[in-house]
Amino acid sequence: MVLILGVDAGGTASKAVVVAPDGTVLGRGTAGPGNPSAVGSAAAVAIGAAVREALGPHDPGGVVAGVVGVAGVSILADPGVAASFAEQWAGLGLTCPVEMAGDAVTAFAAGSAGTRGAALIAGTGAVAALVDGLEVVRTADGLGWLLGDEGSGLWLGLQAVRHAARHWSSSGLAVRVALHAGVTSADDLVHWAQRLPLGSFAALAPVVCEFAAAGDPAAAAIVADAVDRLVATLDALQAPDAAVVLAGGLLTAATPVRDGVLDVLRGRGVEIGTAHDPALGAARLALQRWSSRTVPSS
Repeated sequence: MVLILGVDAGGTASKAVVVAPDGTVLGRGTAGPGNPSAVGSAAAVAIGAAVREALGPHDPGGVVAGVVGVAGVSILADPGVAASFAEQWAGLGLTCPVEMAGDAVTAFAAGSAGTRGAALIAGTGAVAALVDGLEVVRTADGLGWLLGDEGSGLWLGLQAVRHAARHWSSSGLAVRVALHAGVTSADDLVHWAQRLPLGSFAALAPVVCEFAAAGDPAAAAIVADAVDRLVATLDALQAPDAAVVLAGGLLTAATPVRDGVLDVLRGRGVEIGTAHDPALGAARLALQRWSSRTVPSS
């Protein structure tokens, strides 16, 4: 059986899908974080686990093409990271080339049938990318928590903790953050935050969205700021007429961040798509690559 592999590997989870050439989904798999910039060679292990689950009983030798959309794709130039991925493919029994692409490319493919436009991604991190010919030609943000990722889930969580530290027990959001952290004083919150693994701040993003939707002023202000920053990131691509595909948990689920971004883009008359399944977008790209190799030229 001919199999096509697609993977969406992000900062929170790795999701794999195996499809037939007609697009029928034959299997899915999910594993841990697949961003090598954040977790190094462990990303390859997580992606491999997701692929193994998606393959299920199918013969891995039947996979004729695969595309992995991965955040932090540039780090794949690191010999150690590259070797860990090569080891995973060999261990899985894959004999076809597996192409590594930026997650913006696979996200765009999941939300648009076109080949040119912009992808705005806000999940654990945040980035905008201009795609042309299904290749990234320009990006904005995606700089990581220290230098950017503005408006992302991690950014929202950090803002919530900063708000709580400055307005201890004086707002509903601050009280909820304290409950999440299991602390009873601002000093304890500071110590908790300093010990927390960085990615864990993103766990507070749903709290911020919940409180903003309920009318909490502090949470609403954080969300409004996130929307402004995400739109500014998109605008930095300098492609005002491009179709936009929204991707990442904050922009594909029903969140006030998505609502705010949609309001701005609809006001501009922009064509908007949503990348509900970037793993399928990756499979679509893999199928295109395979088809271009197998269909004889006239």
